[in-house]
Amino acid sequence: MVSDKELANIIFPEVTMTVEDLEKKYPSRNLMPGAEVTRFAPSPTGFLHTGSLFTAMICRKVATQSGGVFFLRLEDTDTKREIENSKNIIVDQLQAFNVIPDEGFFGDKQIGNYGPYVQSERADIYKVIVKHLISIGRAYPCFCTQEELNEIRAKQEEAKIIPGYYGQFAKYRFINNDERVELIKSGKPFVIRFKSLGNHIKKIRVHDLIHGDFDIASNDQDIVIFKSDGLPTYHFAHVVDDHFMRTTTVIRGEEWIASLPIHLDLFSALGWEPPKYAHLPLILKQDEDGKRRKLSKRLDAEAAVSFFLEEGYPTDALIMYLMTIANSNFEEWIFAHHFRDMDQFEFSFDKVSLEGALFDMGKLNFFSREVLATLNKTQITYLTYEYAKKYNFELKNLIDQDRDYFEEIMNIERERENPRKDYAKYSEIYANIAFFYDNLYANIVKDVHALPFNFEKFSIDTIKTVLSNLEKSLTLPDEESAWFEIVKKVGQDCGFAANNKQLKESPDSYIGVVADVAEMLRISLTGRKNAPNLYSVMKILGLERSKQRIDRIIALL
Repeated sequence: MVSDKELANIIFPEVTMTVEDLEKKYPSRNLMPGAEVTRFAPSPTGFLHTGSLFTAMICRKVATQSGGVFFLRLEDTDTKREIENSKNIIVDQLQAFNVIPDEGFFGDKQIGNYGPYVQSERADIYKVIVKHLISIGRAYPCFCTQEELNEIRAKQEEAKIIPGYYGQFAKYRFINNDERVELIKSGKPFVIRFKSLGNHIKKIRVHDLIHGDFDIASNDQDIVIFKSDGLPTYHFAHVVDDHFMRTTTVIRGEEWIASLPIHLDLFSALGWEPPKYAHLPLILKQDEDGKRRKLSKRLDAEAAVSFFLEEGYPTDALIMYLMTIANSNFEEWIFAHHFRDMDQFEFSFDKVSLEGALFDMGKLNFFSREVLATLNKTQITYLTYEYAKKYNFELKNLIDQDRDYFEEIMNIERERENPRKDYAKYSEIYANIAFFYDNLYANIVKDVHALPFNFEKFSIDTIKTVLSNLEKSLTLPDEESAWFEIVKKVGQDCGFAANNKQLKESPDSYIGVVADVAEMLRISLTGRKNAPNLYSVMKILGLERSKQRIDRIIALL
């Protein structure tokens, strides 16, 4: 009778390397005690999911703060789902968010001593391990057709039992090696299945760095580990890769908890110590009906990190926001550090919530405003321009017209203890500053009745009178307080109270309050009720242009 070792040689006659050879080729890493080796292992099946960025960010953080290694591995064995160029997109988007691996694949090149870091290039390694499993009786060729598998599933569904290829349903597990050889020689297609010794009725105790100790049904599925196309399946490949790449900690979403018994079963069969596992909570979205669900590629724009890049969110802001989901103490920490030096924060698995977190755009916008407010005028101009080159050519053209002028606009009330926080993302800047440019200002004010003057409270004649007096009286002294005194005097001369208290004491004596006068000036200069500091706006426009704009509005009125 054909032995297991002979069967392994019949199936893989070309494989001469052994497990021991691989152990020597990929030795244990020479790292300090406590150093963690983590990995992010995406599939090239489309864009980078926000949940994947969340995972990668934590993988990098754990490795970096422990003095370890963070590597990037491409799991591309499911060729039917692969989307062209998506692996390059993944690398580029990770780098955009400063989640940069120490080793791995970087587009068309690979860096590190534990590669290849692309699974489709590791077929020879997988064959060695599959051959080994067959030779020790822990794997076998399965010749089941799709029709046979469908029939097995139908019987299981009818009996209302756990579906899968296991126990009595593992048809080709029970034939002998002589029969297997005959089927192979006849040319019958086959896959290689793992031979599990488990029983799902029995529980195993597992430890998770986030969830702690818990019991879960042991694996008894004879899963496919090597497909007929010569490539491994995910479950098998990741076990082999994590062992020979010397991964110490596997960090992934909690949807993978159900697969943990399979992975531990494979590690056990191979006699390898498994890595530590940490299963992160999911990022959720709340529907209009109040139901919570996983953030969806199909339903939610924010599920793709490309959304945040295209919208112009500062990448640090999204990472900060995601870290608030990751660790409950991060928000207080980053407030205390004034939204800077995030790399100094110490991540802890103990501080990870067991509950899935709702993605909160409002909170992200808050973080974005705070991050942008920390930048000086040169920094925000540079970053805005880098964004505009890719996603907003109108904004790019504004900066190209006069970069120094753009910097001064961006510097309004910026470099001070409590800077203005007008922008949550770079895509908002164009609309907010368009009025500084005369050709765009002309479009904004062309329909005077669409401007936000309070026509119900003030007549057109009153507005014209106020603007005429401002045009005649305004100057631009060095001190803002002196400038405001001019605006205040014009208002009082036109019948406006100096302040709200004065107006309340004698409401019939005044048309309004000086703040209404300032609003009329603001609308005339910017076309908006809400705009940056009015004195600063006039300083940038200059006195002559400011008066020309006032005259223009008077003429339109």
